[in-house]
Amino acid sequence: MKIFIRLVLVLMIQKETFAQSALQATSPRDTAFAVQKTVDYLNDISFNMYLSAPDSARAIAEKALLLAKKIEYKAGIGRSFLNIGYVYWSQSYYPVALVFLNKALTYLPPDKPLLLSDCYEITGRTYADLGDYKKALLNLDIAEKFAGDNTGELAEVHSERSYVYMVQKNYEQAIKEANEALQLNKIAKDKNNTPILYGRLSGIYRNLKNYKAALAYSDTAYRMSLTIRNNRLRAKTLVEYAKIYNDLHDFGKAIVYAKKGEALADSVGIVDALSSACKELIKSYEQQNDLKQAMAYQSKYIDIRDSMSRFYKKGHTALLQDYFALNNRLNDIAEFERNAQQIEAKMKEQRIIIFSLTISLLAVIGIFSVTYYFYKRKKQLNDQLIMKHQALLEHKRLIEVQTANLQSVSKIKDKLLAVIGHDLRTPLANLRNILDMFEADYISTDEIHWLMKDINPLVKSAELTLSNLMDWAGNHIKGRSVNLARLDIFLLGVEMEQTFNHALQRKNIEFINQASAGQGVVADENHIKVVLRNLISNAIKFTDSKGCIKLNSVYKEKRVIISVQDNGKGMSADEVEKLFYPHTHFSQPGTLGENGIGIGLLLCKELVELNGGKLWISSKSGKGSTFFFSLPLNKEYA
Repeated sequence: MKIFIRLVLVLMIQKETFAQSALQATSPRDTAFAVQKTVDYLNDISFNMYLSAPDSARAIAEKALLLAKKIEYKAGIGRSFLNIGYVYWSQSYYPVALVFLNKALTYLPPDKPLLLSDCYEITGRTYADLGDYKKALLNLDIAEKFAGDNTGELAEVHSERSYVYMVQKNYEQAIKEANEALQLNKIAKDKNNTPILYGRLSGIYRNLKNYKAALAYSDTAYRMSLTIRNNRLRAKTLVEYAKIYNDLHDFGKAIVYAKKGEALADSVGIVDALSSACKELIKSYEQQNDLKQAMAYQSKYIDIRDSMSRFYKKGHTALLQDYFALNNRLNDIAEFERNAQQIEAKMKEQRIIIFSLTISLLAVIGIFSVTYYFYKRKKQLNDQLIMKHQALLEHKRLIEVQTANLQSVSKIKDKLLAVIGHDLRTPLANLRNILDMFEADYISTDEIHWLMKDINPLVKSAELTLSNLMDWAGNHIKGRSVNLARLDIFLLGVEMEQTFNHALQRKNIEFINQASAGQGVVADENHIKVVLRNLISNAIKFTDSKGCIKLNSVYKEKRVIISVQDNGKGMSADEVEKLFYPHTHFSQPGTLGENGIGIGLLLCKELVELNGGKLWISSKSGKGSTFFFSLPLNKEYA
């Protein structure tokens, strides 16, 4: 049984997961259809197991209820309430069952007559268990009308009528209704209600003292209850055996069946079957003159009877708390929808108010405008003429500025093309000469290897020249975006040392990384790499053999100042002044004849400023140079 229940719960969760996925992955119409299918599936499971595992059946019905409420699936909501009512009825919590059954009736739609018939039928049975036989028969009559010509539904109505007549001791009518129900069940091939009817007929014939028939019906009811897993019927049938054998004075068998019925009723939570079992045990032991056992069960029965009110009170309190908790969850969904509707209504009302105020304001403005129009007309025309004249002057000034800029750009272009042609011609010519001599077998492979090492700095210098030119040109043509990230200057220094390792070794220059490790700045990583690459490349270019280059970082307030220092050739104050202007920037050959076009520093300045910083230089001729640039420090990353 536990394995069966666990399997059902797994299937239920899978269905619910499918419904939740549908809510996200499909159109609203397809979503509603998928959720309805899930709700119906869960309600089918709940109904099929409420007699064998009532607590699990209630949990499944509650999940179906919440899903149905999300899409306002009324038939699903009503059927979920109906299933919860079935569960509480099976556990003998009749008042609580009526609460949920009445809720079900408010949701079940008229186009679902069989569900309405089920609801009125179990409502009638619940009233019968509470002793209100008039309301019981009234609800069963309504259930019969909704059943129409459905034989299965009609069979259940006649079955419950037989119960009402039996407890009223109208045995003839009870047998008639039970037989009618059996005939209808045979037509409908209903295997669930038939054993219940056999159990009821057993009680009727016992009261009529036809014990042979009573035992036969009990045997059939008990055997079939095992097949359909109806624990409630099985417990009551065991107690019925005890009643029959007590009437037959076979008290030993009565005790055996009563104890079995007591244990099963206690495990399932069927209070009336539990008290009935104790009563039969008292009767059996009294008849056997076992007064000690009789007194023990009498005491137990009194305890059960005295505690039944407390049991119901506590049970009903807990169940009502469960009901209110479930109702609160439903109300939360409804409240959310109501709030959304109220907000929409308020927004609509506010839009109407705003529209009305706007119309009123426009009307007032119109009145004042008409009054003011003629007074201002002449002044407006004069202002328009002045503005047009100023616009023409501004347009002329812009044309002049653009003409000057075009001339400046043209001059820069001519200069760049000339320098590029000069700086790139030498490494390309050297490569071509080496290749020509290699093809003519004038030089060996070893000589090629030596020459390539010697020309490598020139090629890398040309490569950096092209890279800077492309970056600088792209920056001026289409702008540049900034992708901010946390950067560790020390780690970037390590990367730069690896990048320029060959050039440093070739000139025997020491690179010292004194940047603060672990502290970060926020900037575009590619931009800062371009800046460091150009500054370190320039430092190598103008530093003599056995020189020294230092990378340092200093944190001041909310900024970090990064510097690249060399002890190379240095520059005069006039040369420093010319570096950052496109019209006056220049390039000098390095200590080993390295060439460049001087565009790198212009690019560095633009990239640093683009990242919210500033670039400046401290240099003395013959004593080296120090290039500084600042970047904002984000404390969150520091």
